[in-house]
Amino acid sequence: MLDLQRLRALHAVSVHGTVGAAAVALGYTSSAVSQQIAKLERETRTVLLEREGRGVRLTDEAHQLVRAARELIAIVERAETELEERRGVPAGRLAIAAFASAARGLMPPVLADLARRHPALDTRLTEIDPHLSVDLVAKGAVDLVVAHDWDIAPLPAPAGVEQAVIGDDLCDLLVPEGHPFAGRTAVRREELGGERWICQPPGRVCHEWLVRTLRAAGHEPEIVHQADENPTLVALVAAGLGIALIPRLGRGPLPAGVVEVPLDPMPVRRLYALWRTGAARRPAIAETVRTLRGHWPEVSAHTPR
Repeated sequence: MLDLQRLRALHAVSVHGTVGAAAVALGYTSSAVSQQIAKLERETRTVLLEREGRGVRLTDEAHQLVRAARELIAIVERAETELEERRGVPAGRLAIAAFASAARGLMPPVLADLARRHPALDTRLTEIDPHLSVDLVAKGAVDLVVAHDWDIAPLPAPAGVEQAVIGDDLCDLLVPEGHPFAGRTAVRREELGGERWICQPPGRVCHEWLVRTLRAAGHEPEIVHQADENPTLVALVAAGLGIALIPRLGRGPLPAGVVEVPLDPMPVRRLYALWRTGAARRPAIAETVRTLRGHWPEVSAHTPR
């Protein structure tokens, strides 16, 4: 008989691409995941993973098992949801994925509140890019996602996934002290041409928003520095190396030498919670969404301005 936990390990490698990433998502060590898959190979008398460069590749037999694993995981999820629904109490493990600034600025008080009020609920948080996380929840790799989109780059929910709005996060233009914009009460988007920009790398939502917005205003952005984390972007602005557009959530106090200037109209990114339709009745999902939405007014009110 095939072991469900070993099938989960193989499914996680399929979804996340590497043994290491699968281990992080499952809350195990890489060695533990490798051992689970090695045992599954012995049980099935089949090679499931092959070395490919520094990573691994799933064999055809592995892909067949992954399809079966996805069906089994869905069946187990439905059974767990029905049991939890009958009890009426949030319980069990809840895997949550959130983008970086939400993981830093929103999730700590939410997770602490859930732990205090629902000790039978075991929440597990992973920080991940929003567009990747939506695919993970659709595939069953995580239970709930906190993601965001922008006004010109909406985030569609795939089939079988539901979503609820958490709130709106405002974004400001950050410039070095002494920059011509530093003394302004507001700056219009049409005035942003000819600036040296500091931004996240291509493929990230913030990068796409900046490029699309400036091009719509008739400007080709000159992006001179790129970094994944907002604190790095802020540090580069403080060094006088360019200007940046930074959301308020999880940003932290601005260092000396950085001035916040509102854009007109002000950019807004909207935060969502997303979960699979099949898990919608699960009390853990409903309570976590309520808690996220309940904490948002206080969190957004205390973000630096």
